Amino acid sequence: MKTVKISLDSIDKVKTFVNEINRFNAEFDLVSGRYVIDAKSIMGIFSLDISRPIDLNIHNADNLDEIMAALQPYIITED
Repeated sequence: MKTVKISLDSIDKVKTFVNEINRFNAEFDLVSGRYVIDAKSIMGIFSLDISRPIDLNIHNADNLDEIMAALQPYIITED
């Protein structure tokens, strides 16, 4: 499993994010506080506080490099 911190701070970002990850045959969870939801569920994402960074857990992904490249616009880099 790989965990990255992402930002989905607008409705458009949520829509494009869900479209991107639905292309991959892997499991994705979003973790915000004590809530864990399926990252492929647009309704689930809107139940979270999207104004704050969210942890994305990527499970059993064979093509992790391709997934990370697709997620680059959403990943928050910690400097």
